[in-house]
Amino acid sequence: MKSMRGKRVAVLGGAGFVGSHLCERLLDDGAAVVIAVDNLITGNEENLRTLNGRPGFSFVKADITERIPVEGPLDYVFNMASPASPIDYAQLPLETLRVGSIGTENGLKLAEANKAVFLMASTSEVYGDPLVHPQREDYWGNVNPIGPRSVYDEAKRYSEAITAAYGRTKGVQVRIVRIFNTYGPRMRLNDGRVVPAFVGQALKGEDFTVFGDGSQTRSFCYVKDLVDGLVRLMLSDEPNPVNIGNPREMTIRQFAEAVRAAAGGGGTIIEKPLPKDDPKQRQPDITRARTLLGWEPKVPLEEGLRETIAWFREVAGTKPPA
Repeated sequence: MKSMRGKRVAVLGGAGFVGSHLCERLLDDGAAVVIAVDNLITGNEENLRTLNGRPGFSFVKADITERIPVEGPLDYVFNMASPASPIDYAQLPLETLRVGSIGTENGLKLAEANKAVFLMASTSEVYGDPLVHPQREDYWGNVNPIGPRSVYDEAKRYSEAITAAYGRTKGVQVRIVRIFNTYGPRMRLNDGRVVPAFVGQALKGEDFTVFGDGSQTRSFCYVKDLVDGLVRLMLSDEPNPVNIGNPREMTIRQFAEAVRAAAGGGGTIIEKPLPKDDPKQRQPDITRARTLLGWEPKVPLEEGLRETIAWFREVAGTKPPA
């Protein structure tokens, strides 16, 4: 049975929210070398604090759209690099496009040179505002190619295309994961995504800000479950896209109530206009993940929220509401 024991791994975007958890998991699984590469535009070296000093771990500050200063040999390359929140890619539109295109190809070249397996971290955003529900991997999506979210959506669609092309034409072993909404410790409190937004508001006793009427749905996967899926996919022989996410669908209003219950506080729900092209429904069909990888999420939302909120309290120094 394949494992990470003794392997040499590069994690592009390794100082990010998901990337840092992945580095931790790889070392726990016995990887001999784990190299986190990040330019720290949205990543944070603080996310790697618990890894510094661990045998085999190193951090390289570099922009993968320029070059990836990592020496081989390598067995696996995970490409987790990209701004990933609406605020980030609104402020960094060209950087988002470049990392999805030039950065992905540089990662593929690194894998090709080392005969390493390359995993592309794509996203459920490739489905856009979906007309098919739940979303299966054979659905091609409903994406506005010039809208405000397009720099992220299209960057990821391109990254999938070039990853598949390297697999077909250059013989690189490739994996493609489509990640659905993920949450957990090390998210940035101000990154604009719904989990840190609601948690921050709950801990401060503020009103919950809901865009639209809150009837749009999302499915939330705890980061440890996601990382388990990433490792399983990398160790598999599956070259085609696989959804990794939690199929437990809920409305944004229901999620606000779940955060209120877990945090023990928060105000009323107030509505603001829905952003352009914001998806109305989002739920993964994980049949392929179950069948091919034996994977499904294990951490209940209530438990994951407790751990996430505890982390935010510690980092932000926010006490529970009276």
